[in-house]
Amino acid sequence: MKVLITGGCGFVGTNLCLFLKKKNFEIFSIDNLSRTGSKFNLNLLKKNKIKNFKLDISNYKNFKNIPRVDIIIDCCAEAAVEASNHELDRVFYTNLVGTFNILKKAKIDNSKIIFLSSSRVYPISGLSSLIKTKIIKRKIKSLKQIDENFSLKGAKSIYGYTKLSSEMLIEEFSYQYGIKYIINRCGVISGPLQFGKQDQGFISLWLWSHLNKLKLNYIGYGGFGHQVRDVLHIDDLKDLILIQLKRINKINNKIFTVGGSLKSKISLFELTKVCQKLTKNKIKIGKIKRTSSYDIPFFITSNKKIKKTYRWTVKKDIHKVCFDVYNWLLNNQKNLKKYF
Repeated sequence: MKVLITGGCGFVGTNLCLFLKKKNFEIFSIDNLSRTGSKFNLNLLKKNKIKNFKLDISNYKNFKNIPRVDIIIDCCAEAAVEASNHELDRVFYTNLVGTFNILKKAKIDNSKIIFLSSSRVYPISGLSSLIKTKIIKRKIKSLKQIDENFSLKGAKSIYGYTKLSSEMLIEEFSYQYGIKYIINRCGVISGPLQFGKQDQGFISLWLWSHLNKLKLNYIGYGGFGHQVRDVLHIDDLKDLILIQLKRINKINNKIFTVGGSLKSKISLFELTKVCQKLTKNKIKIGKIKRTSSYDIPFFITSNKKIKKTYRWTVKKDIHKVCFDVYNWLLNNQKNLKKYF
């Protein structure tokens, strides 16, 4: 089976490329190599004889040399929510126009598609209303798990809008042209090969900063670091994608929320403690009280539907996520310094 992975030199894409190659799929990658760490990951693809096509997916003419494939796994996106504030064109064209071009290829190839959407399709006001304060001084105790039935009505960031619009485009192409699809609304994902930065990949960023004694800040909600996210280990996502690939002829045209669930939730304040224990280092963490208009107090995923559909569950909790990321950073520390 021939599989095309867009964003194949990104964190999720590279992990999927290497994993599925070992499972005897014929893998092709698309990546324009613009992201931090993509050239590091490209070398991993080359070592495993995986071809990457360096191109911009927002221009359909660039697809003319891509071979026909059976399935497209769309991991390509400008994934930083805050980029919506200052890089509107790049977010819009990469995320939405890119999906449109991928769908045109899927139509011509008669291929299926697995789309990695986002938990940020859910509106900021709806998620923010789940707590009653703008300053979180201590651990949030009441954590509602979010599932596919949570309201989509309301502003969600330009990033979130492009992901939800991409979902709708996929549904339209499926209706008109019979394309079989799976949409996974993923929350935070982490694991080896992730090059973290302030608004994307916070587990990797926090561990790298502790390992190298760099300064960090708690940002928003008073600057106490008590916002909560669940974190899905990349290995658990890889296992899920493999199941979906094998069953897509029988199970398709469905939308799932996919995340670490209550088993893998953590706040930045709690993450700091984990990082201190792993690295044996303590660093200065500043406080920025102002909350971004795009931030949310917490997000915990309900995997109830996807568990029932595939009998898939999260195997690796937040401590395993952090341990694996730390080991990867530690073992590759010299080679990674220019990417962080």
